[in-house]
Amino acid sequence: MEQGQVGPTRIVIAVNQSSLKGYPHPSISSSNAFEWALKKLIRSTRHKDFKLYILHVQVPDEDAFNDVDSIFACPDDFKDLKNREKIKGIHLLEYFVKRCNEIGLACEAWIKRGNPNEVICNEVKRLHPDILVVGSRVLNQLEKVFVGTVSEFCSKHADCPVIVIKRKPEDTPQNPIDD
Repeated sequence: MEQGQVGPTRIVIAVNQSSLKGYPHPSISSSNAFEWALKKLIRSTRHKDFKLYILHVQVPDEDAFNDVDSIFACPDDFKDLKNREKIKGIHLLEYFVKRCNEIGLACEAWIKRGNPNEVICNEVKRLHPDILVVGSRVLNQLEKVFVGTVSEFCSKHADCPVIVIKRKPEDTPQNPIDD
């Protein structure tokens, strides 16, 4: 810990669900970023010197396209949809919180809804962490134009140092946009 620093080093890790397996499975990039932070930043003997903040941003599905087979007849039907999505996010965070608790690492986890770029950077402003850790799918330039990358946006706009953990080539699915 740096001289004059009070309290543990605060690390925010932004996580998302797997686009291949869906909830409650973490994406390859999220898992890699989380495991890298544990192994390289926190290490096994220094848990008390760190606190992990695990943020999951859910992108609102305004038109409920993912639930095409659903019938919406009253406003409560939309509340049920939002509650189901939140529950799925909670199960995703449970994976990371359990892992932290298994090794005795202090953590907090929460879900926000919105544009991941904006939400992550706003949460960094609110929390004032020492480091933000994000995973990256390592897309080529053309894929970045169509899909965009949260990691690239955060590395340019977050108000703290950002560590981007690239996905390993052997972990890349057939379609590199998947995660």
